[in-house]
Amino acid sequence: MSFDRIAEFVLAGQGTPQSALDMAATLLIDTVGVAAGAAGMEAGRIAYDHAFAFHGAGAPEHAAYMMFDGRRASIPGAAFAAATQIDNLDAHDGLNPTKGHIGCAVVPALFAFAEARPELSARDALSALVMSYEVAARAAFALHATVSDYHTSGAWNALGVAALGCRLMGAGPDRLRNALGIAEYHGPRSQMMREIANPTMLHDGSGMGALVGEMAALLAMDGFTGAPAITVEADDVEDCWSDLGKLWTVEHNYIKPYPICRWAHAALDALSGLMRDHGFSAGDVTRIEVNTFSEAAALFPGMPATTSQAQYSLPFALAVMLVHGRIGPGHISGTALNDPKVSEVLALIAVREEDRHSNCFPGGRWSDLTVTLKEGTRLASGDVHARGGPEAPMDQSEIKAKFRVMTAALPEPRVTALWEMRERLLQPEAKFSELAQLVRAPVEENHV
Repeated sequence: MSFDRIAEFVLAGQGTPQSALDMAATLLIDTVGVAAGAAGMEAGRIAYDHAFAFHGAGAPEHAAYMMFDGRRASIPGAAFAAATQIDNLDAHDGLNPTKGHIGCAVVPALFAFAEARPELSARDALSALVMSYEVAARAAFALHATVSDYHTSGAWNALGVAALGCRLMGAGPDRLRNALGIAEYHGPRSQMMREIANPTMLHDGSGMGALVGEMAALLAMDGFTGAPAITVEADDVEDCWSDLGKLWTVEHNYIKPYPICRWAHAALDALSGLMRDHGFSAGDVTRIEVNTFSEAAALFPGMPATTSQAQYSLPFALAVMLVHGRIGPGHISGTALNDPKVSEVLALIAVREEDRHSNCFPGGRWSDLTVTLKEGTRLASGDVHARGGPEAPMDQSEIKAKFRVMTAALPEPRVTALWEMRERLLQPEAKFSELAQLVRAPVEENHV
């Protein structure tokens, strides 16, 4: 596909199907819920304080509110802070073939860029959001197809952010081309498996992806130039872009039921299914044997000392599910990391790689497990795929229930108002600023 056709798709804003807009509204509100759920976590606090202290705007028109904080930073600073906060509560959406996440970068970017566009209609905002998902997804496909390392999402969702900024600021094709080139050149080419081996607040690189993408768009609008992005324009990635505007990948994104790395979700669904069908609890179990794909088997093996380790641990997630029957933000932070019951159960869990599951990755996230009960009964789950995506979608009632768990710290009227924006955004007369106003105030304020 020629760059002219890519530019037309990014900048023209026409032809987005209703089904893609519907999905974008759901993904947007789900991500807003995750942002609220992450507001009390340490990584987000550090990122917000850092952005406020060191990423100030030189003029009011260059500032944006940081989500659920009440303070303003520069447009890139606000996006960086919120993307970092969301990225560090691993409950945000993703797309299997990208091996990563788009919404955690492009949703904060939308709020930051839209600050200067109070007249922006909700439907135009959703259309721009869909476009950014499509660009980021194909940048991911292209990067994964042409390099040997497995890079974090920030390496490629930066291009979706840059495209979004160019669309909302009325850029032309030349400015867009430079913005994508800048975003790709400076995007964080960080190796994902390094973070898996040593979980930290770096997480999936999306905070820096959002920062670089926003700066790229703003720099390009000022005339700064960047070499054409090879993940967009190189001959050997043309196939990655050939279906742009035909296949709407945004509709294939998954929504996470648990705030844990999705590599652990298939095993979690397998365990919760056995618990539901057979009625056992932690005290009934003597051993859990898990077969999974290689990346999931590499997740943190022990009792976590930090929230980052907790979210990148398959055994810990299973132990929490067995002890508590669910996993929420409160189970992966604070005193929950020293829960003696969880620690006791974790010692009963063995994880191994299974070739047939590894062969399905990244297109699928499969696992199976066997639970041995004290009286000797062995319960096998069979092969299970993680819920939340096209293979096993969550219905709206499940998504709403998750949203309410994520937003539990908000006053009830604000939770209801935010959830109702999912439908409101699709109305022709709605403005995006209606949602933005609900998201600006700190978590503890009842802003409706």
